[in-house]
Amino acid sequence: MTGARHAEEAGAFVHEGLFYHDVDGLLAGTVPFVTDGLAAGEPVLVAMPDANLRLVRAAVGPAATVRWADMSQAGRNPGRIIPWVLQAFIEQHAGRRVRIIGEPIWAGRSDTEYPACAQHEALINMAFAGRDATILCPYDTAGLDADVVADAYATHPILVDHAGRRPSAQYAPAEVVARYNKPLPTPAEPVSTLVYEFDTLSTVRRFVAGHGEAVGLDEDRLADLQIAVTELATNSIAHAGGTGVLRVWRTAEHLVCEIHDDGWLTDPLAGRLTPAADGIGGRGLVIVQALCDLVRVHTTAAGTTVRMYVRRPA
Repeated sequence: MTGARHAEEAGAFVHEGLFYHDVDGLLAGTVPFVTDGLAAGEPVLVAMPDANLRLVRAAVGPAATVRWADMSQAGRNPGRIIPWVLQAFIEQHAGRRVRIIGEPIWAGRSDTEYPACAQHEALINMAFAGRDATILCPYDTAGLDADVVADAYATHPILVDHAGRRPSAQYAPAEVVARYNKPLPTPAEPVSTLVYEFDTLSTVRRFVAGHGEAVGLDEDRLADLQIAVTELATNSIAHAGGTGVLRVWRTAEHLVCEIHDDGWLTDPLAGRLTPAADGIGGRGLVIVQALCDLVRVHTTAAGTTVRMYVRRPA
C-alpha cells in the first residue's frame, strides 16, 4: 500500500499522511512500514491510540524491536508530541535514520483539542526539515470529518492510500498554522481575573492554588499548574511589558488558566521544540506544554493569549 520510497529521499526528512478506511487498510499501510524499517536497521517508534497500537503490535509480532507508545497518553496534549515524543526519539538515535508512525488525530478528539492537532501536523514539516527521519501519520477516513482529512492533505507533502503514494497537490502547512491561529472562544463559565506584575507573582501562585484546590487537584497536579502559570507570567514580566492578565475558570472536564499579555510569539515553533542543552532561554513554553493536558495559543502583534487546560479529577 505504501509503495516504494524514492531513492532521492535518503538523508532527507519525509512526512507522509496514510489514509485508511478499515482495519485491513490500517495494517496494510503500517505493518510493512515497520518491518521495512527494521529490515533496514532503522530504529522504529509507533505512537498510536491504544486500540490501533494493539492491532499493529499484534500484526508486527512480539519479536520485533520497536518502541510502542499510547498516543492517547503521550500525545494527549498535541503540543507535547513534537518535543517530548518525536524529537526525543530522533535525538536519542542521532546519526541514524529513524522511522516513526504517529497518529495524533483520531475520532474522539474534541473540538477544543483539534486546532492544536492541526497545527502540530503542519509544524512537523518545519521542526524536522533536514532531519534523517520518516514520519507516517495515519488518518481514519471512516471516522474523521471531511475537513480534518482536507487539513491532512494540506499538512503532509506525501499522501498514501489504497491507490498508492503521491505528492499532495494541496500541501500548504503555513496556511494551516495561520488558519488555526485565531482568537480563542469566550468562556461560557464564570471567570476569575487577576492583573499581575513583578511584585505580585506570589499572588499569582496563591490565586492558582486556590482554584486548583477547589476542584480537587492533587498535590502533584496543582504544583504542575502553578509552575506552568508562573513560567508564563514571568515571561510576561520579562518580555511583554512587565504585566499581564490571568483568568481562571472551570469547565465540566478542566480547570482552565489563561495568560494574556502584550507580547508576540513570532516563531511558530515556540514551545514545540526543546532547546539545545546549552541553550539559554526558550524553555518556558516547552515546560508549559509538558505540564498541561492541552495548551491553546493565539498570538498577533496586538498581544498573545495562552490557554492552559488541566483535567479535573473524576
